Amino acid sequence: MEATALLLDAAAVGDLVLLDPLTEESLLHTLQERFHRSDIYTYIGNVVISVNPYRPLPIYTPEKVQEYHNCNFFAVKPHIYAIADDAYRSLRDRDRDQCILITGESGAGKTEASKLVMSYVASVCSKGEEVDKVKEQLLQSNPVLEGKRPRLTPCTQQLKLRQDCRHYGYLNRESSGLPGVDDAANFRAMQDAMRVIGFSPAEVTALLEVTAVVLKLGNLQLSSNYQASGMESCSIAEPQELREICELIGLDPSTLERALCSRTVKARDETVLTTLSVPQGYYGRDALAKNIYSRLFDWLVNRINASIQVKSGKQRKVMGVLDIYGFEIFQDNGFEQFIINYCNEKLQQIFILMTLKEEQEEYIREGIQWTSVEFFDNSIICNLIENSKCGILAMLDEECLRPGVVNEGTFLTKLNQLFATHKHYESKETQNAQHIMDASLPPQCFRIHHYAGKVTYNVTGFIEKNNDLLFRDLSQAMWAARHALLRSLFPEGDPQKVSLKLPPTAGFQFKASVAMLMKNLYSKNPNYIRCIKPNETKAAMLFSPELVLAQIRYLGLMENVRVRRAGYAFRQLYGAFLERYKMLSPRTWPRWTGSDSREGAGVLLEELAFPPEELAFGHTKIFIRSPCTLFQLERRRQERVAELATLIQKMFRGWRCRTQYQLMRKSQIIISAWFRGHVQKNRYKQVKRSALIIQAYVRGWKVRRAYRRRFRAGAGARLANFIYRRLVQKFLVGLGRNLPPLSVMDRTWPPAPYKFLASANQELRSIFYRWKCKKYREQLTPQRRNLLQAKLCASELFKDKKTL
Repeated sequence: MEATALLLDAAAVGDLVLLDPLTEESLLHTLQERFHRSDIYTYIGNVVISVNPYRPLPIYTPEKVQEYHNCNFFAVKPHIYAIADDAYRSLRDRDRDQCILITGESGAGKTEASKLVMSYVASVCSKGEEVDKVKEQLLQSNPVLEGKRPRLTPCTQQLKLRQDCRHYGYLNRESSGLPGVDDAANFRAMQDAMRVIGFSPAEVTALLEVTAVVLKLGNLQLSSNYQASGMESCSIAEPQELREICELIGLDPSTLERALCSRTVKARDETVLTTLSVPQGYYGRDALAKNIYSRLFDWLVNRINASIQVKSGKQRKVMGVLDIYGFEIFQDNGFEQFIINYCNEKLQQIFILMTLKEEQEEYIREGIQWTSVEFFDNSIICNLIENSKCGILAMLDEECLRPGVVNEGTFLTKLNQLFATHKHYESKETQNAQHIMDASLPPQCFRIHHYAGKVTYNVTGFIEKNNDLLFRDLSQAMWAARHALLRSLFPEGDPQKVSLKLPPTAGFQFKASVAMLMKNLYSKNPNYIRCIKPNETKAAMLFSPELVLAQIRYLGLMENVRVRRAGYAFRQLYGAFLERYKMLSPRTWPRWTGSDSREGAGVLLEELAFPPEELAFGHTKIFIRSPCTLFQLERRRQERVAELATLIQKMFRGWRCRTQYQLMRKSQIIISAWFRGHVQKNRYKQVKRSALIIQAYVRGWKVRRAYRRRFRAGAGARLANFIYRRLVQKFLVGLGRNLPPLSVMDRTWPPAPYKFLASANQELRSIFYRWKCKKYREQLTPQRRNLLQAKLCASELFKDKKTL
């Protein structure tokens, strides 16, 4: 329940659905407060927001992996492991394909988030030799694929995972690129990773050679020349650079120079070689480098997938991880920003629709009436861009294919005519028609009102970048190279497969790629991670509110929260709800004894007297509409917990005092019992001693009387008396020489030599002992005497009172 308390922390809620009031300022303040607490993860329902701390945090340990393994999503603190575990268990237990969408700006931590997701899944999935091998290959693919991407390549990253984790496929377009060779350590790490994945030394060498070709093409400079006809042409300025490239790929330098500086045009049955100007030559050079780069990356991804390919015939499930740039708004936005924002617009559309679908499905499962949710439907924006007949991309393709003079001006004019009244499109011309003065919109630009805000696009370069054509001469030159890997990247360069059909434009390819991506995502269960960059300098734990607020808008977080809380903001299983709030009702505290937890939750909420419209009872969950009701419930709980804590303290103190009293009383009784026993024992000894003395006197008196009677009876008696006296005298003389010690504790006494002296001897013993006791008492000090008298009084006082 600790995590539930953290989610309900009013100062920094762990779930923004519970934010009250919901404003941009409160949302920003909550993220900032949690960030300063090192809580970099926050929820919007089952969406995870990740704020990059730019420093290591101790929250990715093996212990944390175990903590989030098989956990309830909302029973633990917000963490990326929670969403990874939820997706993995849904894949494993429910047999549902998964996708995890990770969005954010460059530097927001998207690549690190994808690594954490993959490392978590690799840690918790099945074990085995084959599985461990695939895990290691998957994790080692990161050093191979990390780097910077070309700006125009489609943005996708996908992780395919079999249900028994024996197959992973990895496809990364957004955050990956050529092997990193920044320094020796990275280079060694990349080589080790490729060895683990299964690349042969020859493949590694070939890959590095093609990478070098891309780098060297960027250094290739062209110079301007003029032919005899006066037409401008271009040539290689530094032939040495050209020769180095050709040595790497096994190609004649003249062939590559001809392909870079001229173009073959077929007209009817003739083939005409036309020279290129320097700008045209640079365009061809850049197009070649870009194509080699893109195709090499595709080959690299396919090679990695092939090394960890699942065996055919085995059933498999898929977990897709989409790592993509977030919405982009720069000072100068061009074709790249246009297609990236188009992709984000589509992702926002699928997020809203799938979130609403998920909400609706849960309402139906729980038997709660579904009401329509008002939200901004951005399909009108998507249609503005992608409509196949009159969308912006369609108009751009039409301009690229139109004969005659084609430039960005004619393209913008066509857009202004088509979308003059469109409420999400504006340009300088449409503003003038509506008599709107706006100095922020330049003439060569148009503006689209995206879901995340208004973006102004400069049409300069749109047509050129959309064409993005690779001349057939360059493809054929790459096919003619003896380098096997490079040759395999350009199959269209084979003269036997020459096609006169124009290749698709960049916009068309991107639109098709986005459509395929959307279809793929619709078929899977979605999970979302929104990454935020807290500052521009990548300083540890520095939070820039203005920068973060802009990303909050670009990522559509406010819209996400509104959609999520449009119906009921909070829902929880009856058992967990009753366990947390049962102390608020005497009928459910300390334990509910009814039939089921649903009934107990109903009894509890009935006594709390919340408005009926704030609550809804599903089959397995309780639904609470507004966050303020939940926080009121939580406040009552905290007050009741404080009362219970006070009660527990009071009961404990009472128990402790009673226990101490009972222990003291028991000790007093034991001491009294021992003292009384000691006194009674001594008194018994005194009484017994007195009885013995009396008996000795009586026996002595009887002996003397009998003796006198017998002595009087005759002379014999006198003689006997004489002998008796002599024996007694002898006994007394001997006794005087052998008296025992004067200690009162010494009870020894010499035995009588004759039987007839036994009683007399006993009487003498008693007399001697009394005399010794008298001498002992005379030696006692007054204090000692008083102490013994007090003990005697105590003995008399407690006499016959043992039961007390």
